[in-house]
Amino acid sequence: MSALKRNEAQLRAQLLDVHHYAVTLDLTGDDDTFDSTTVIRFTARTSGDTFVELKPDTLRSATLDGNPLDPAALEDNRLPLTGLTQGPHELHLDTRMRYSRTGEGLHRFTDPADGHTYVYSQMFLDDVQRVFPAFDQPDLKAVFEFTVTAPADWTVLANGITTRLADRDTDGAGIWQSAPTPVISTYLAAVAAGPWHSVTTEHAGLPFGIHCRQSLAPHMDADADEILSITKACFDRYQAKFTEPYPFDSYDQAFVPEFNAGAMENPGLVTFRDEFIYRSAVTDTERQSRAMVIAHEMAHMWFGDLVTLAWFDDIWLNESFAEYMGYQTLTEATRFTDTWTDFGVTRKPWGYDADQRPSTHPVAPAPDDVPDTASALLNFDGISYAKGASALRQLVAWLGEKDFLAGINTHFARHKFANASLADFIDSLAAHTERDVRGWADAWLRTTGIDTLTPRIEDPEGTNGWTLTVDHDGSRPHHIAVGLYDHDPVDGRILELRELLDLDVPSDEIISAGGARPALLLLNDADLTYTKVRLDETSLETVLRGLSGIPEALTRAVVWNCLRDMVRDGELGPQDFLATAAAHLPAEHDLAIVQGVLTFARNEVAVRYVAPEDRTEALATLTGIARDLLRRTEDGSEPGMRLTAVRTLVGSATQPDTIAAWLADDTVPGGPALDPELRWRILGRLAVLGAVGESEIDAALAADPSATGEEGAARCRAALPTPEAKAAAWDRLFHDDSLSNYLFSATAQGFWQPEQADLVAEYVTRYYPEAVALGARRGPAIGEAAGRYAFPAHAVDEANLKAGQACLADPDVIPLLRRKLVDQLDDLARALRIRRR
Repeated sequence: MSALKRNEAQLRAQLLDVHHYAVTLDLTGDDDTFDSTTVIRFTARTSGDTFVELKPDTLRSATLDGNPLDPAALEDNRLPLTGLTQGPHELHLDTRMRYSRTGEGLHRFTDPADGHTYVYSQMFLDDVQRVFPAFDQPDLKAVFEFTVTAPADWTVLANGITTRLADRDTDGAGIWQSAPTPVISTYLAAVAAGPWHSVTTEHAGLPFGIHCRQSLAPHMDADADEILSITKACFDRYQAKFTEPYPFDSYDQAFVPEFNAGAMENPGLVTFRDEFIYRSAVTDTERQSRAMVIAHEMAHMWFGDLVTLAWFDDIWLNESFAEYMGYQTLTEATRFTDTWTDFGVTRKPWGYDADQRPSTHPVAPAPDDVPDTASALLNFDGISYAKGASALRQLVAWLGEKDFLAGINTHFARHKFANASLADFIDSLAAHTERDVRGWADAWLRTTGIDTLTPRIEDPEGTNGWTLTVDHDGSRPHHIAVGLYDHDPVDGRILELRELLDLDVPSDEIISAGGARPALLLLNDADLTYTKVRLDETSLETVLRGLSGIPEALTRAVVWNCLRDMVRDGELGPQDFLATAAAHLPAEHDLAIVQGVLTFARNEVAVRYVAPEDRTEALATLTGIARDLLRRTEDGSEPGMRLTAVRTLVGSATQPDTIAAWLADDTVPGGPALDPELRWRILGRLAVLGAVGESEIDAALAADPSATGEEGAARCRAALPTPEAKAAAWDRLFHDDSLSNYLFSATAQGFWQPEQADLVAEYVTRYYPEAVALGARRGPAIGEAAGRYAFPAHAVDEANLKAGQACLADPDVIPLLRRKLVDQLDDLARALRIRRR
């Protein structure tokens, strides 16, 4: 398929003004295809030639202004429109389209729990062409209307309010019509259909609704008040922040199966992965994460939907803003008032890691660096989200929130229902401040990499005072807080804040103070900027001994990130990091910190950074932390912390006895009782350890015949330590093209296990050519999953690295898989360096 080039999009935008799409879908046919008929009204500003994009199973007919076009002229995904005359035109296209099983286009899913079928669209970038023909680029906005024929018991949702107009005489199928949208980009059009379970209400004069599969109805009902209250609180806060009112006629949130992303900001119909409808117990941090995604997607109604990027070099204008606004608005408007700690310990490292790989790019890359839609897809990463949001947080700290919001509102007023660029946004900011925002943007948004700030403290013997200078490795300006902490005179394990200093870096200023130097001096306290920080020798000794005694969770998160960076940079041994975790996590009460640190310790330190012969000891350290947390939470006061401890102990178990007893008893002693998520988690670990077999997996699936159960069974079967199980799993992954995106990912997650390195050794070199062939055959979504989940990350050795590097020379590697391989191989090389130190 041809990726749209930026210069092609520019030429087409100069030629065309697109007005209206009337899309008619018939979803009552077979399980594999659906009918899609589209009428596009547009105007040619001058005479000329162009093309419309579509990816049909069959193009039955096409007419332009009543004149037939030859369907055989369709080449790849382009149907030429030649000899256009200046003035209005009407294009009719009648197609049969193919349902997706990979989350691209119109995805079809049959729920194994009850047999009900659901479809939903994901039309981002090129995927609208899988549903209906379009002039598919973000700056050709138009009005969209859907007419959908669906089975009698289905409800149809779309961007605008939908109405069931009639029933078809032959079979009672419902004929649904959506209200016309304001002008929006093609990638934002959306439809979802099925026998949804819905909870509806009205807020601010608009209909609000949440929707899920019927089999998840009891679980959504249990959380409906929380989901809707967060939705309403964020809506009200955005309405207060922004001078432009919410621009659409309704606000539906559909929790859909097998969704590739976290969510998608379709105007009026946001789609979420339905794992956010919790079937099992979760921590409050996980509830906060769901709330943040709700806030993030709602921010997109303004950042991305009302004002849309002109081309994909400005992805950050969508994602960085929604990320920043999501966290900030959640803090301001809901019970989740400490969201920046979670951002600091989970999201920010995502940006830090991405920014140190060869694939790094500026938050706002140059337009020529995003030459086509295939390259645009690569930049939905930790830089466009986490680094960009961090840059905006620093901008607010430097500029002030009042001027920042004034600039945003000017941006909305100038470009509503249109498109805008970085230059447009900077112009809007500059209208409200004397500061050099253009210089700031050049330094922060047009550059790559991470700065490092290192304190130099001088406290000469015999003097009553000390001085601080900051070494700045990098080029960006930073407005930061510097935290000075002393040991509590009564309890030396506790640190007290002496003073919080404001500092601009770079600066020639030398800070001097009388008295003893602080026990801990922390740069970037409050985590207002995006930088690595280092600790002087005294401060490092203080945090290794007293990290849990630091009073504020956000400060502790900054310190943990510092230690994490030091491990990755070879300045702190992996075992030292584990020892610090063992010393301080049992006393930590912030769930986000505990979960973030344990995730890094389990998935990176214990699996990849310590030598194989030390892995059992590393896992024992983690199970020791988990047991300490279990003892601390026996009184039931911290259920989320206890659940985190249980998950950690299960995932780190090296012997089956304890967790097998939990599974047999269907409870953890002292709680919690096992729920489906914990049962599958335990069964998966027992499968890795060879303590269960196919019969136990079959019995578990019979007890939980849900989609999640099928994924759990696939993961467990792939994890079994037998040659036959591995061969069967490999065949499903790389040779069964009917495997859905979620079942592919689950199987891949089970396949590679460090404990089974010898068993799967033959598959390491097989991975590269088979992943390349798979990506070319099944497309970007499965190619990305193959790079993310099916990569042999456990094999930290030169042979794996060399095989991967050789694979990158293959011209048949599709772009999204190539990006994943580049990143995975860089992480692999880093792990090798850490092991050698």
